[in-house]
Amino acid sequence: MRIATYNVEWFDALFDDGGQLLMNDGWSARHNVTRAQQTEALGVVFAALDADAVMVIEAPDTHRRRSTIPALESFARAFDLRARAAVMGFVNDTQQEIALMYDPDRLEVRHDPRQSEAAPRFDGIFHIDLDVDRTRDVVRFSKPPLELAAVSAGGTAFRLIGAHLKSKAPHGAQGRDAVMRLSIANRRKQLAQAIWLRARIEEHLAAGESLIVLGDLNDGPGLDEYEDLFGRSSVEIVLGDAEPKLYDPNAAQALQRRLGLQPTTARFYLGHQKRYLQALLDYIMVSPDLRARDPVWRIWHPFDDPRCWEVPELRHALLTASDHFPVTLDIAL
Repeated sequence: MRIATYNVEWFDALFDDGGQLLMNDGWSARHNVTRAQQTEALGVVFAALDADAVMVIEAPDTHRRRSTIPALESFARAFDLRARAAVMGFVNDTQQEIALMYDPDRLEVRHDPRQSEAAPRFDGIFHIDLDVDRTRDVVRFSKPPLELAAVSAGGTAFRLIGAHLKSKAPHGAQGRDAVMRLSIANRRKQLAQAIWLRARIEEHLAAGESLIVLGDLNDGPGLDEYEDLFGRSSVEIVLGDAEPKLYDPNAAQALQRRLGLQPTTARFYLGHQKRYLQALLDYIMVSPDLRARDPVWRIWHPFDDPRCWEVPELRHALLTASDHFPVTLDIAL
């Protein structure tokens, strides 16, 4: 079975309120890319992935006039994808939902949020002292993680948690000191969200449940200067400090080598520096029992993966479709 995670930059802008694709020459929300160009590129990428399930990060929006699931299923029909059914969890207000596209012939999936005293439901609130002032702060997810119960066609039951942790940009801050204060505050919130997510992970692991946590953690070892202030990244928190830990080989490599070559899953243009920044932001983390099944991870990076580079249509599509590249996990389930 192939399971993927893919952050599609402004997928929402490619659909009308009826969930139909806007295949026209109008500009998409991507720089210098039309809606038709981005849509066609995404069709090429999704077809090449040929995944049984894709956790879509930044999926089309759900609000009063439009809905995520019809949009994704319309996209699947347009490109005759196996992953033609969609499921989502709690709606957020960021125009960037988290949803799973999947092949209903290969997988049964349902939204199954959990809650406990240690780890409240992800659409609720989490209390934690963020700044060591003996006052418990209130933390909320801007994008509540998607919790799914899944059963493969072969009868294997497992859990999926799709996550998009993102709260670090210092929007609205004026001046260096204000930017630093807000950046630190946002970093605290993101780490608190990671702690909340880890609490749920520990409950699944303690119960002996097979678990896959995947998505965009918008963070990683050595990504910014605030990591030294807090001592660890949200990636390290989600993976865990003690056994049983989750495992992702790309995260493990990056944690071992903070300098030198590292895997990357995203590529952003820095206009003021006139260059591209690459970062490891997207992960597929698995529980120890799933790691023992010898899964294979792959980052579909058009410059780093020879199979992507050698197919010009796929290489171009990956660069046109999004500023992130898909990550896949091939595993016997």
